[in-house]
Amino acid sequence: MFAPLALTQVLPFLPLAQDDVDYQVNRRDDPGLIASLLADDSTRVMLVRSGKVAIPQGQGKLVDYDVAKIRLTMLAGSYVRDLIPESSSQRQTSKASSTGLDTTGLDTTRLDSQCIPIFLGSHAGHSYIALDISRSAMAAEVPNPRHGSVDDDFFADASSRSSSARPSILELAQSRCDWVGLREFAPHASKLEAGLATTAATLSMWHRAAHYCPHCGAATTSVFSGWAQRCQNAADDNRTIFPRIEPAVITAIVDAQDRLLLQHNSAWKSGFYSVTAGFVEAGENLEHAARREAYEETGIEISDLTYTGSQPWPFPSSLMVSFKGYARDTSIHVDGVETQSARWVSRDEFIRALTTGEMQAPGKATIARYMIEEWYGMPF
Repeated sequence: MFAPLALTQVLPFLPLAQDDVDYQVNRRDDPGLIASLLADDSTRVMLVRSGKVAIPQGQGKLVDYDVAKIRLTMLAGSYVRDLIPESSSQRQTSKASSTGLDTTGLDTTRLDSQCIPIFLGSHAGHSYIALDISRSAMAAEVPNPRHGSVDDDFFADASSRSSSARPSILELAQSRCDWVGLREFAPHASKLEAGLATTAATLSMWHRAAHYCPHCGAATTSVFSGWAQRCQNAADDNRTIFPRIEPAVITAIVDAQDRLLLQHNSAWKSGFYSVTAGFVEAGENLEHAARREAYEETGIEISDLTYTGSQPWPFPSSLMVSFKGYARDTSIHVDGVETQSARWVSRDEFIRALTTGEMQAPGKATIARYMIEEWYGMPF
């Protein structure tokens, strides 16, 4: 008898699961790292704002074209260094901790209030930094530059601006870029840039949401080159706070005929179908979560489970862990609350439903898409 899980392969490619960049974790606590990298023209700096990344102006309209290629806007490190307020070189290192200045002379107190540099790692001779401008006053919902001028975007009254004043690199970058989310960017990007964007967007959304210590409520500041925050309350031991990741399981369930179980959830748009997924609960392992979610949502009990891959899903902080499972029976009983309907489909039935518009599949940035393609046998 043919075993439906026998030919299951680990997913060969996932758009948000990067492995090209060397994180160089041991460098993150170097207080001089950001300054030294920004002084180097080989350093590449991308811009991120509230989870969206900057791409060259005009490329935003390409996200709806399957074959279009999109790239990140990259700035030389020395250009961005000019945006960072520097302290007087005469200040003494011994005064650094009390004034908000580190030993590099960077005014980190002012820096945190305007933008947060994040060291992403290195690849092929280049170091990469993401400049998170979410907290900057200039980042407050910048209008689409295609509908106005630079003056319209950044100044309420253009006539009040000095004719000799020149916009900063950051102003120009914002006005000359489109801003897109990971769902739109990743399917069109190189593996390297998709990975950089995923890391940058994940940390950007965390910094945007986490302004205060979850233990004492004191303000925090960015440390470890953007990978952590430090509580400013000395009475609370200035504790270090790291991003928390929420694990979620996602399972492609097949039956004895190698049909795939697809479901439509109440929160999804009409006609959209995907595989079973849900968050891991406290005290639960991944396999138990996969079986529990399947049974709760569809009434299907799973026996064998095979791990097929994982990828970050930073909306805002999940890690999707994928399995393929074998159904003990095919009798569907949806909960009627979270899951509205579910159905078994053969490959012919699935592609027919897509062709007629009866069914819509997950997008190309999702792990669900690649799980379904693994079952189907080819991209669709």
